[in-house]
Amino acid sequence: MNQLPAPPGAHLWRWTRDPLALLRDGAAAGPVFRLRLWRPAVVGYRPDWNRAVLGDLDTFRSARSLSGLTPYLAAGVVAADVPGHTARRDALNPHFHRRALLPHEDRLAAVVLPPDGPFEALSWAAGAVRRMLNAALFGDRCDPALLAAFLTPLDRPLPWPLLPRPRLFRRMDAAIAAVLARPPAGSLAAAVAGLPDAAAELRVALAAGYDTTAHTLAWALWHLAGAPRWRAEELLPAVTDEILRLYPAGWIGSRRAVRASVVAGVPVPAGTLVLYSPLLTHRDPDQWPEPDAFRPERFADGRPAWSYLPFSAGRRTCLGAHLARLMLRVALRPFCTGDLRAAAGDPAPAAGITLRPAGPLTLEYRPRRARPARPADPLAAAAPPR
Repeated sequence: MNQLPAPPGAHLWRWTRDPLALLRDGAAAGPVFRLRLWRPAVVGYRPDWNRAVLGDLDTFRSARSLSGLTPYLAAGVVAADVPGHTARRDALNPHFHRRALLPHEDRLAAVVLPPDGPFEALSWAAGAVRRMLNAALFGDRCDPALLAAFLTPLDRPLPWPLLPRPRLFRRMDAAIAAVLARPPAGSLAAAVAGLPDAAAELRVALAAGYDTTAHTLAWALWHLAGAPRWRAEELLPAVTDEILRLYPAGWIGSRRAVRASVVAGVPVPAGTLVLYSPLLTHRDPDQWPEPDAFRPERFADGRPAWSYLPFSAGRRTCLGAHLARLMLRVALRPFCTGDLRAAAGDPAPAAGITLRPAGPLTLEYRPRRARPARPADPLAAAAPPR
């Protein structure tokens, strides 16, 4: 592995300061490169690398990789490896399938609450996603103040999302347990109530679906404000695909090699931290022409396998992918009419536990209002019929 190219500088220091710049420098050195972090790591981003790492769950395990660094993802199906992962996933899959989620659409739409006037997209999106997750997961039965307190650390820069908060987690678990004891009909809590560790699965689903979706929603609004021709409901799937390509929330993914292997022709020793980067894959000009441009039309022919990883890929594809897409479509739909304009902001991606805009995104939205009916002419109304 020492023969692999590496970006310049002190890698661990650069990782803590600006990991995206470190990754870009590594990608410029080659399609597979090494990093000297707190343990040896190797990064690849081409489709053959993604297929090998994400397709072999026996060799490349989630345990003791980056996802375990945050307590928000250290439970449930996200933290499980094979064979336990397979059983958990099979039990949860039917309830998070696209068709199973369609009945939630009206409930989600009722809590979106579009703005009227100037608004900051990140703050508005965070509130809208919290309300939609409460509606879908808990049937609006969870205390909004507790949800905000539990999820707010995910809005903060590192290391806030990595710090343990046992008291807050106990409060959240108790609230979820209360919902599971009498789950509202039609909620995802009702669907999973009989499954093992249902409370942990719902807590992880809540955390995993929050900042990822909120940041994507904010970016989508920013780009729709600058490209009004894409503000049509039938075009939202392509817009969503392109936003997820430009700004994959999971900008880095990780596995730990439990045995020596060869990946895309590169020997990988046992114990190596094996990284893949959807951000590098999605910005690779060999896979995506004009990779930095907002071009939703590029998805007219579908999504290419192993070159498009906004929700990872393979058997560990994000369980909440369909729920995230549904929330995005429902939240963006009101903005297809009315007047949406960008005022100021910095949409450049910045790395935290997920990818987020570097700065606030200030927009203005004026919904289209129905014109009042013209009042009847009182003289005409008073005239006798002819």
